[in-house]
Amino acid sequence: MALAGGLGASPAVAQPRRGPTTYVLVHGTHSAGAFWMPIARELTLRGHRVVTVDQPRHGAQAFVPESYQRQDLTAMAVEPSPLKDLGLDDYEARVTDIVQRAARNGPVVLVGHSLGGVSVSRVANAVPHLLHHICYMAAFCPSRALPTADACTAAPENAAAVSPVELTVGDPVRLGVLRLNFRTGDSHALALLKEMICADYPDADFRRILAGMQSDEPIAAYAGRAAGRAESWGRIPRTYLRFGKDRTIATALQDRMIAEADTYTPGNPFRVHNFPQASHIGPLDPTTITQALHTLAAA
Repeated sequence: MALAGGLGASPAVAQPRRGPTTYVLVHGTHSAGAFWMPIARELTLRGHRVVTVDQPRHGAQAFVPESYQRQDLTAMAVEPSPLKDLGLDDYEARVTDIVQRAARNGPVVLVGHSLGGVSVSRVANAVPHLLHHICYMAAFCPSRALPTADACTAAPENAAAVSPVELTVGDPVRLGVLRLNFRTGDSHALALLKEMICADYPDADFRRILAGMQSDEPIAAYAGRAAGRAESWGRIPRTYLRFGKDRTIATALQDRMIAEADTYTPGNPFRVHNFPQASHIGPLDPTTITQALHTLAAA
């Protein structure tokens, strides 16, 4: 199992060859590759190779605002962020590089959670020949009607979702990032965050999840277009892990994204695995998710 942070440019990739399947796991908003560790560990124990991706300035390269460390909310509202210059091109490039390198050793299954879905779609458009399977775990799957994560979030099917807008620190347009204070001690804010992320988790596990969250996410990542193209993305076998109690990407929105994708490429529909009790980050016990992902190596 490897944690992929800042990886340099690679020479041209050879065509994929037979070998062990590599799962490339892409995190969602305000997160990092470490999010995947429980699932990555189980996949590795089942004999797979696993790479958990850190997007630029996340995880091993994380930017932590100085004011965030001090919990100075006034300073947090204006402290500049290097993530403001990042967008989906940067995210796509990071994941594509990793996929290219992994594909030298065998088939690649590319999985994205939440905002990670837009990277999955972009990479699938760019290098479809290197991907054995793509998977969206309660993730954005943009379409021609909903081409960006922002458009997906604003869809009427997402009206039941819980929004973090009231918790935003500073002006996202001026900062270039959506900045959230995951170290807050405010009981209302904590209740809202728990409802968004993992309403079914014990409080101790919720606090553990919060400790791994990052304050900043570039707004350009939400606004970048990422609709799959029929001739590339549309010919790769794909799976959706549908979470029935998600309050960040509402289940109704998940259903719409699945339906629009299937209408666009009816000859290659989503294979859907339902997790009726799962909140946004999935079950606390990784076993059922791991089993669903394990089957994709042979799918």
